[in-house]
Amino acid sequence: MINVESLSKTFSLASGKELNAVDGVSFEVHAGEVYGLLGPNGAGKTTTLRMLLGLLPSSGGWASVAGFRSDIEPEEVKRRVGLVTSGTGVYRWLSLREMLAFFADLYGVAPDVTKGRIDELAGLLGISHLLDRSCSTLSTGQKQRASLARALIHDPSVVLLDEPTAGLDVMGSQLVAAFIRHLRELGKGAILCTHRLEEAERLCDRFGLMCGGRIISEGTLEELQARTGCETLTDMFLQLSGEAPFLEPKDLAEVKEVAS
Repeated sequence: MINVESLSKTFSLASGKELNAVDGVSFEVHAGEVYGLLGPNGAGKTTTLRMLLGLLPSSGGWASVAGFRSDIEPEEVKRRVGLVTSGTGVYRWLSLREMLAFFADLYGVAPDVTKGRIDELAGLLGISHLLDRSCSTLSTGQKQRASLARALIHDPSVVLLDEPTAGLDVMGSQLVAAFIRHLRELGKGAILCTHRLEEAERLCDRFGLMCGGRIISEGTLEELQARTGCETLTDMFLQLSGEAPFLEPKDLAEVKEVAS
């Protein structure tokens, strides 16, 4: 369903040097599978998604969705992908119903299909009572629900989620988690990009641990546990990346002093 092969992206800096933001990344995502592309901010996760969507040209390698290459047929890729980000991006002067109908029309969904799909998604996400309200009046959590509905309005085969719980409270985060489980039940392939490793442990089937633009290890949680001897993704990542936070004795003394 999703194939990424030796995908790379190099940016030229003002200093004349080059930055390898993504360096030979390869992975696959199958139907009904949630793949966690995990790592800290700056690891290259969002750049990888942008190339997968055809929004950013790659410096090497390729990516495809349902057999369509993002560098050759980007519009065909976009028709088959739903995108959820931390920014809701709702149109404030439209009602929620109007906004969903607008996006359905952009994707070529027939009007008679659109009405039923809006009602179905609104019921699923608990926003039926909000459909005729202006998007400008929605809370942050309600806007994220609208964003989730928008991602599925054209019934895509693939959904990309880039930090979807950023800025959400516990209830909002739980809704996103339920949405991701629903994607699996529908048989859709999904990529979850996040630096919240504990959250990813509960939601993903397989993981690609990304650091410095490269995938440093990949597999199921059990495979990664056997490979690293660590129980949690956080500990695995720190071990594989060779980085770990630490405090010198003098720093600990300062912390205690401030705490007191």
